[in-house]
Amino acid sequence: MTRNGHGRGRWLLAPLCAVLTATAAVVVAGCAPSGNRPPAAGPATPRDLTYAEQITVERGEEMLVRRCMKEHGFPYWLSPVASVADRQGHGYVLTDVAWAQKYGYGRELEERAERARLADRNAAYAERLNQPDLVRYNKTLDGTLDEVLTVQLPLGGTVSTPRDGCRSTAMEQLYGDLPTWFRVRKTAQSLTALYAPDLVADPRFERAVTAWAACMREAGHPYATPREIREKRPRITKGMSPDAARATEVRIAVAEATCANSTPLVRTARTLERRLREERLRPYRDDIATFRRMNLTALARARSLGAGAASP
Repeated sequence: MTRNGHGRGRWLLAPLCAVLTATAAVVVAGCAPSGNRPPAAGPATPRDLTYAEQITVERGEEMLVRRCMKEHGFPYWLSPVASVADRQGHGYVLTDVAWAQKYGYGRELEERAERARLADRNAAYAERLNQPDLVRYNKTLDGTLDEVLTVQLPLGGTVSTPRDGCRSTAMEQLYGDLPTWFRVRKTAQSLTALYAPDLVADPRFERAVTAWAACMREAGHPYATPREIREKRPRITKGMSPDAARATEVRIAVAEATCANSTPLVRTARTLERRLREERLRPYRDDIATFRRMNLTALARARSLGAGAASP
């Protein structure tokens, strides 16, 4: 079972970005343009949302959840949504030097997200409820297993979500057709896995990673792959003060992004991904177009709710 949640990017081959926009290429460009200008699309091709537009849609969803909960007698506080910087992450290799200079490997963003989680007013409210009221609260918010939507994923297996509850109600109001939205969204979110393994196993990509590693050694950071940095990150900064840990991560992150751009890694990955996407995603073109079109519908509805600006 799953709940519906909700990407120039800082990362190359960013799987989590696929969760955010699901259909944009994830090499270098990440999930979606970081600015407010929509990406180009063909005359008959719906476009992906920008980061700022994603934020607007997610705020709109929160506002609709709050409205629904209020109608059922429960308070609901709007949950903070991920910032633009938060959306530029979680992938194979860092490519945005400016982002790396500011955030390193996102330590500050991780800490901020954890503070927000601990300060969640909805969780605090739920913890104060007695058992019968808590059960009713959870059913009202998240729905029940009495009626679920189930989707077959491209790589096999299924994923389901409750058909009722305020979260599902909010998405139906925002996107217009919950069963269709759930199907195309979960399909779109799974598409990166159809080609990413072949991309990273391609000899041309492996040679590009080797060139990147040589660049990193010359910069004083002897790591064979970006993955090695992520695996060793806790040990690299173990025992350091917060300021020293941040400075160390920034130095390595800047080198990682610089080497990704100065070696063939970015160019090679972009070329390979473009070819693989054209080949592997062809059967899912209709679902991708529907996913994008429904996102744009949700954007218009979220704006009509006043979700374009931060809400109290």
